[in-house]
Amino acid sequence: MGLSPKAFTFATGCFVALGSILFGYDLGVIAGVLVAQDFIDTTGNPDATYIGFIVSALLLGAFCGCIPAGLLADRFGRRWAIVVGCVIFMLGGILQTAAMNREMMIAGRFFAGMAIGMLSMLAPLYQSEIAHPSIRGRLTTLQQFFLGIGAFIASFVVYGMQVHHAGTAAQWRFPLGLQMAPCVPLATMIFLFPESPRWLMSVGKEEESVAALARLHANGDTKDNLVLAEAAELKAALAHEREVETGWASLFTNRKNFRRILMGITLQFSVQMTGVSVFQYYAPAVFANLGFGAERSLLFQSISSVVALIAQFSCILLVDRLGRRQPLIWANIAIGVTFIIGTALQARYPASTGNIGAAYAYIVMTWLFNFAFSCAVGPISWAYPAEIFSTSIRAKGTAVTSMACWVANFMIAQVSPIALDSIGWRYYLVFVVCSFTNALTFYLFFPETAGRTLEEMEQYINESGYLVPLHKSRGLRSATEREEELRRGITAVTGADEVLQQVQQVPSAGDSDKYSNNDEKLAQKV
Repeated sequence: MGLSPKAFTFATGCFVALGSILFGYDLGVIAGVLVAQDFIDTTGNPDATYIGFIVSALLLGAFCGCIPAGLLADRFGRRWAIVVGCVIFMLGGILQTAAMNREMMIAGRFFAGMAIGMLSMLAPLYQSEIAHPSIRGRLTTLQQFFLGIGAFIASFVVYGMQVHHAGTAAQWRFPLGLQMAPCVPLATMIFLFPESPRWLMSVGKEEESVAALARLHANGDTKDNLVLAEAAELKAALAHEREVETGWASLFTNRKNFRRILMGITLQFSVQMTGVSVFQYYAPAVFANLGFGAERSLLFQSISSVVALIAQFSCILLVDRLGRRQPLIWANIAIGVTFIIGTALQARYPASTGNIGAAYAYIVMTWLFNFAFSCAVGPISWAYPAEIFSTSIRAKGTAVTSMACWVANFMIAQVSPIALDSIGWRYYLVFVVCSFTNALTFYLFFPETAGRTLEEMEQYINESGYLVPLHKSRGLRSATEREEELRRGITAVTGADEVLQQVQQVPSAGDSDKYSNNDEKLAQKV
């Protein structure tokens, strides 16, 4: 028995999310690499500033990878862009694993980062464009879940190497080499899965677009009502988009597009201003300040990875039911509370006091922080930008907003080791303030995107007021209800009804002499 359409689409989304493992694995592995004695010796005993640059070279590369990813995705399709990202990552992984000095290590980090910047943008882009309306959030939040899987694997690999191979080259070279493993199946098997039907329609390949939609949403049945309604909305939306400028400049010169860009950039910056990268990159150093050794610190990080996976899985299960807006608001408030408690503990009971109870209480706060972050902030930060842009500018828009992610990430990675050395726990006060201002920003300016198709999002966001609480359509709509409307032929995009009626007027396929290849006729008509 074959997979149901939703199961097949979900499996496709999971496969593409293999690229997300790369970033998650690097987040988990670099903290252990930086404290390995052989790595320190090989790179010439780098100071805090240089350690920050080793970490942030990957982020600089990720920043540089976003625009090429958008160009490739629009020109050659989402799948070919993913393949290019995998090849570049292999180059970066080889350089890191074989690094003999700082320069080689930084070059490897840059190329690996460039690929991560590409793949982390392309995965939710592709996932959003293949998803059923009722499970779009579930697919796009897979990005963070697989990122968590990568971090989980890395934490235990690093812990195992610390226990069994401490002081050897293998302690850091083996974990860095292992990160290339997911690239092989992703690059070699991606063409077994359908291309994005939205990209296909945007480049005039209508028959292939309908066939891809049918394969994803109807077991290949191009006569399925859902497929025909989705294709009609997509074609109508693209016809409208062709009437306006859709180049790169339009992201900033068009007022409506610029609003979306600001929303995406704000969201990506808000992620880093929760302080998540401090724990991701420098957890061993943070825990060392509490008096814990390297082995115990890595164990705490491994437990934190498990907590994150549980939270990310919860997000996948609930995001289409709870939406995007409310989880972002409440998760940031929870993060702010954990930082208040954690900062107070460090201020009142520094490591010099030897208060082991306070130290463990702080560790628990980092786990609670990670749960709050991973159940909403991390996953939705990748899902939301891929939903708010129209098809013609989606790759461009997500490329620009992803660049904001890496700029913010670069800033935190570079500043954090210096700030921790200079002002200690006072540095955390920045994240206390920002977590609460994040929540207020989402409440005021971010409309709910769940329960709507990508094609109707253009009109919905344009009609939503800049102050969302004052707009009557801010509420969450059932994604299942929207999908059922499509199955009944109810569309929400101007002009889609006319396209759908043309298809429905095609005579029955029962006349085999006249319509021996009815699927092709329907595809051409749409």
